Amino acid sequence: MPTLSFSPLLPFPVMVGLAIAAVLLTIIAFIGRGFWPGLFRGIALALMIGALANPAIVSHEREPLNDIVAVITDRSASQKLGPRDAQTTAVHNAVAQQLAALSGIEPRFVDVSEGEGGDGTRLFGALARTLADVPAERVAGAILITDGVVHDVPANAAALGFNAPLHALITGEEQERDRRVALIDTPRFGIVGRNQTIRVVVDERGGTGAAKLTVRRDGKELGSIQAPTGRPVPLSIPIDHPGPNVLEIETEPLAGELTPANNRAILTIEGVRDKLRVLLVSGEPHPGERTWRNLLKSDANVDLVHFTILRPPEKQDGTPINELSLIAFPTRALFQERINDFDLIIFDRYANLTVLPPIYYDNIADYVRQGGALLLASGPEFAGASSVARTSLGAILPATPDGRVHEKSFRPHVTATGDRHPVTRDLPGGAPSGGQAKWGEWLRQIGANVQGGTTLMDGTNQLPLLILSRHEKGRIGLLLSDHAWLWARGFEGGGPHVDLLRRLSHWLMREPALEEEALRAFSRDGLIAIERQTMADTPQPVTLTAPDGSTQVITLAPVKPGLFSANVENNQLGLYRLTDGTLSAFVNAGPENPRELTDVFSDTQRLAPLAGATGGMVQRVDNGSGTPVVPRIDVVSVGSNFAGNGWIGLRPSNSAIITGVHELPLGIGLAGLALLIWAVLGAWLIESRRRA
Repeated sequence: MPTLSFSPLLPFPVMVGLAIAAVLLTIIAFIGRGFWPGLFRGIALALMIGALANPAIVSHEREPLNDIVAVITDRSASQKLGPRDAQTTAVHNAVAQQLAALSGIEPRFVDVSEGEGGDGTRLFGALARTLADVPAERVAGAILITDGVVHDVPANAAALGFNAPLHALITGEEQERDRRVALIDTPRFGIVGRNQTIRVVVDERGGTGAAKLTVRRDGKELGSIQAPTGRPVPLSIPIDHPGPNVLEIETEPLAGELTPANNRAILTIEGVRDKLRVLLVSGEPHPGERTWRNLLKSDANVDLVHFTILRPPEKQDGTPINELSLIAFPTRALFQERINDFDLIIFDRYANLTVLPPIYYDNIADYVRQGGALLLASGPEFAGASSVARTSLGAILPATPDGRVHEKSFRPHVTATGDRHPVTRDLPGGAPSGGQAKWGEWLRQIGANVQGGTTLMDGTNQLPLLILSRHEKGRIGLLLSDHAWLWARGFEGGGPHVDLLRRLSHWLMREPALEEEALRAFSRDGLIAIERQTMADTPQPVTLTAPDGSTQVITLAPVKPGLFSANVENNQLGLYRLTDGTLSAFVNAGPENPRELTDVFSDTQRLAPLAGATGGMVQRVDNGSGTPVVPRIDVVSVGSNFAGNGWIGLRPSNSAIITGVHELPLGIGLAGLALLIWAVLGAWLIESRRRA
């Protein structure tokens, strides 16, 4: 429609002043000249001022804009249950066909999967992103194709950001049944060797009131119970090893249920040691004694018991016992009554000087055979007649002394085997295999004949320096020098004494990350990352079993000496099992208990208040016939109700863009008319004077 616009030729205050002056002159003309002269003069002045206002008639050419309709299709995990996937596709196609037939409507289709980290279905976040570049007045409506299990429903219609109807077409069947396992109390940590209690509940709709519940840890069944449904059930789980303990709590399936995927709940409990108890026995005071003590005392997870033999039994100088300030060495308590309380026993330059009776060495040997750990940090005493290798411990040691003590400088060197072992691989300042590390020298080494175990480091003349061994269920470490303390003092630049000694002691105490033979798996960034630590040249292929039971064989690639890895795309949620025939590992892909599977029943009530507030409607598309029923889609120009029996409506906006502007100036015509009036008025005045 044409409109009248003004573009004054003079500033607005000047125009106001001229208008006031014109009014005053017109009044004077009326008073002094009479009615008709005053009228003509007033009209002429008004036309002149109108001409200065530069009026124009403006008309616009408009091109109508299409209205936007957002169609958000739920493609989350719950939409794959029962007939929902097929229903969703059929409804989506029918809606697309109807919208294509409507003129002036531009549909935007978006498929939405579940949120990251198991955060459920977030349709309204996708809706907001879809319409972010659209003015609110151009939105004709939104259509959601979903099962109603939506986890980001706004509190009110104003939060939508547009004034148009919201419709939801609900997939799924009205009469659905399902059974699931829900975790209630799920501790993340447990003390190794103790039981950890968790609580679970079996929920069901259309069930029998009871279900068999089976518990597995790392793939091994721990037991099963008959659990009542709808009531919390406590389960006591033994934590038998450090690191991840992967638990599966599974219930038997319900006939005709929506999905068996939520019949299993997965929980990872990290096994931790209550306190690593270490017994350190120093045979005599020496410079390296404090190195071991400081290292172990600095570890907050280690409870250290330390004794130093200051007055051996053979030292008889006549001093009365009641005048000595030294305490007696509690040999019976340590090596018979409480020996199994320790995770590691360290003999630091300890000699067999009859402090311990032979039976106590037998106890130590039995302690190792049953799963304990022993470390010998040896000095010259190991090569002599008082060596502990001459006791019953000699039967379990990986090397025996040859009687020689090498008093010469040397640089410790990691062997080719040590390059593969987590204890000595990648020590700070180390060199590639075959190279010389930039470490300080040691000045003494004890000669020994190796009988077993694995030599990780050598020293002077390539003689064995550090040997690790497994004996039955236990572990043994043998360090054939007492000069590790030189690294701690920075002698000739020092060396990685903290890393070496800490790794050594923690390997003996079964730290999972330091195992030389290990299979590990991690879920990250949509991939299953597989790691194989081995002392072999090449590892065996790994068989990966997916949650649905399908398998694939994975060949691992070398990363560094002793470490191999591979990445496999994770396209399923749930527990993956891995094995190379000897070792096994488990990893859960995705959230342990996805929000999508905690509530799988299709729901028409969750979205109803919001849809009703916008004038829209929530309708289930299933009517029992097997074919989804999709309502007719119309454009409703008037009214606030956009839904009815068998139809849903869209609100048109009549939006348009201006493609051209036509302007007809009126100012020149007004000025000409004013001049004409002044000419007539002037001629009339002249004629009047002549007649007079």
